[in-house]
Amino acid sequence: MNVQDRGEGRRAMRIMVVDDHPMWRDAVSRDLGEAGYEVVAATGEGRQALRIAAAVRPDVVVLDLQLPDLSGVEVARGLGASQDPPRVLVLSASAEPADVLEAVKAGASGYLVKSASRAEFLDAVRRTAEGDAVFTPGLAGLVLGEYRRLAARPAAPDGPRLTERETEVLRLVAKGLSYRQIAERLVVSHRTVQNHVQNTLSKLQLHNRVELVRYAMEQGLTGE
Repeated sequence: MNVQDRGEGRRAMRIMVVDDHPMWRDAVSRDLGEAGYEVVAATGEGRQALRIAAAVRPDVVVLDLQLPDLSGVEVARGLGASQDPPRVLVLSASAEPADVLEAVKAGASGYLVKSASRAEFLDAVRRTAEGDAVFTPGLAGLVLGEYRRLAARPAAPDGPRLTERETEVLRLVAKGLSYRQIAERLVVSHRTVQNHVQNTLSKLQLHNRVELVRYAMEQGLTGE
């Protein structure tokens, strides 16, 4: 999903906050509103979050991992399986490696600990909306190390075959470029880039951009 595709930049980014602590949820929502974002929903329950997200279609979901019904990981996975998935920024008190990796595997675009400053949080929301993978310093290396380990495994001999252009688009998606940026770099239309991405998703049996990035990292296509 590209924020500009839903209004060509003429509206504020739509943010949903999911956290079971009322005071924290209110504070985060207030910070977002003061920064010019539109907080379209705020809830403390995972199942309710999935229902609301399907109705209001936020651009970014700021998600806590500790919820009373579903875990944040389950919510991220459910959001990723939706027709037009939002980007997910986990905002958690935990910096445990297992929690970080589980969240990313479930589809989270970024992971920030709650000790981050207001400026760091707002910057992370902006970058997440733009398609960047955002992590608290120190956690990015953990995630990259895990994907490098996965990439070192022998590839399956009969994996899906992408065209040269599909591979090129995939590499640029994995580097965090928007569809419009990719179109400009390759001198093609925005629609052509979207078609390449959709074909790649279909061939790889993936569901969204986050899963594409994970695949690209596993295949060593990011240039890292």
